[in-house]
Amino acid sequence: MSVDASPRVEIKILDERLRDWGLPLAHSAMAAGVDLRACLDAPLTLDAGAPAVLIPAGFALSIANPNIAALILPRSGAGHKRGLVLGNGVGLIDADYHGPIMISAWNRNASGDAILVEPGERIAQMLFVPVLTPRLQEVAEFSGLSERGEGGFGSTG
Repeated sequence: MSVDASPRVEIKILDERLRDWGLPLAHSAMAAGVDLRACLDAPLTLDAGAPAVLIPAGFALSIANPNIAALILPRSGAGHKRGLVLGNGVGLIDADYHGPIMISAWNRNASGDAILVEPGERIAQMLFVPVLTPRLQEVAEFSGLSERGEGGFGSTG
């Protein structure tokens, strides 16, 4: 199976400030994801324990390939150092979605420290991934055996 390592994905800029702040792009030659910026009109305070807030990323995509999806992930440093994570864990962008990209931001700090998100700040990243669409076949019993079998969480040590 051949995989195109640089498939075409169309981007529509919804917030012109991205042209000054920086369009979604990888910040090193071997970076897996592209950084997403908070397209806010004013700084936003995320209080600890408050519900997640949707923050616009300032663009929309047309992936238009059923074998590709995009995942929105937290930036490692923001989550570890500041407690800024995604409210939904991971966001999934399907190939046929054309609406604005939104980042669900949440303050996971237990200590009560608020997080200030500045307009244009890089707060998340988007990773494009291959999608497999299996043909699910109902069976009464599985055709193969596995060493693990029906062992559940933690069953392998």
